[in-house]
Amino acid sequence: MLYYLFDYLNQMDIPGTGVFQYITFRSGLAIILSLLISTVFGKKIINFLRRQQVGETVRELGLAGQNEKAGTPTMGGLIIIVATLVPVLLLAKLNNIYILLLIVTTLWMGTIGFIDDYIKIFKKDKEGLKGRFKVIGQVGLGLIVGTVLYFHPSVTVRTDTGNTNIFATEQTTVSAVPLEEKSTATTIPFFKDNEFDYAELLSWAGDDYRDYAWLIFIPVVIFIITAVSNGANLTDGIDGLAAGTSAISVIAIGIFTFVSGNIIFSNYLNIMYIPNSGEMTVYIASFVGALVGFLWYNTYPATVFMGDTGSLTIGGIIAVLAIAVRKELMIPVLCGIFLAENLSVVLQVSYFKYTKKRFGEGRRIFLMSPLHHHYQKKGYHESKIVTRFWIVGILLAILSIVTLKLR
Repeated sequence: MLYYLFDYLNQMDIPGTGVFQYITFRSGLAIILSLLISTVFGKKIINFLRRQQVGETVRELGLAGQNEKAGTPTMGGLIIIVATLVPVLLLAKLNNIYILLLIVTTLWMGTIGFIDDYIKIFKKDKEGLKGRFKVIGQVGLGLIVGTVLYFHPSVTVRTDTGNTNIFATEQTTVSAVPLEEKSTATTIPFFKDNEFDYAELLSWAGDDYRDYAWLIFIPVVIFIITAVSNGANLTDGIDGLAAGTSAISVIAIGIFTFVSGNIIFSNYLNIMYIPNSGEMTVYIASFVGALVGFLWYNTYPATVFMGDTGSLTIGGIIAVLAIAVRKELMIPVLCGIFLAENLSVVLQVSYFKYTKKRFGEGRRIFLMSPLHHHYQKKGYHESKIVTRFWIVGILLAILSIVTLKLR
């Protein structure tokens, strides 16, 4: 909203109002505003949740310090959602298709998570929303995101940015570049000629195979959104783990988004230029500020938990950001913590079922899954576990960023 106000004032030649045209300036304001909202108003939301007796019901898992967490307010994901959306609504271009998709993703996944938390707390059902309904919601969002990204005319790419004026500003219109085109191309990390087009998987279907690329692209989007949101949900198990690792991953995605949405940097780095995607940097800045502000209350000992309201939302946003900026194949590295948590559960359950069927007794690979509980069972304090997971997350984020040149 403020963007449009200052855009109008800029057209009236009022000095200084043109600064709002710059993504970098608006991103800086977004992260400051989201930090203020999440820290200042976050306390009010926590007090409200406490008055409503929205407390965590802790399952007995035999973990150290577990009982002390009982009664801690949950649904704290509302802090993240509010602190993200308010700066976005004020500072972003609301007619940008990527911004609209991210707002829909935030509200959609936030609603699913909220329903799950509501059932757990007020209906006294520890299982919450049935798993199949969660999956239906995730698939529904994936269907929307995949369809929009494939069919919307504003979602285009330029894989060859041509000759670019290196002295151009963010507002400069660059000439002598190829036309924008619809494409299902994505980026393969660590390879020199690293563009891969999903449509090529249907090349056997005839000359018009590209017309059917959506049959591959949309299911891929559905799978990624479902997998990443569940990974974030599994990671949310000890104080500060999900919010901290997510903030690290999102900062890395923000770098990818900024350079992919800027024709000068994309030309220099020889990467895919994605018109209009740079606006997502404002959203990412707001999201990072919200996550860091939430950590003010969520680090050990936590005074609020994000619940599924936050974890499902975080996972959905990260997935959509990665897909939109054509870095979804980077997710196993960029979100390596989520992947490890997911795999630990899959391996544990699969091995238990296999050994029970074969030997008549279920056996386990880990002391407990997800992975962070395994280390708790080994006697590590949760603060040490979280810090070390953050360090691993930082290393993975750096590795992801260097793929811009390391091929």
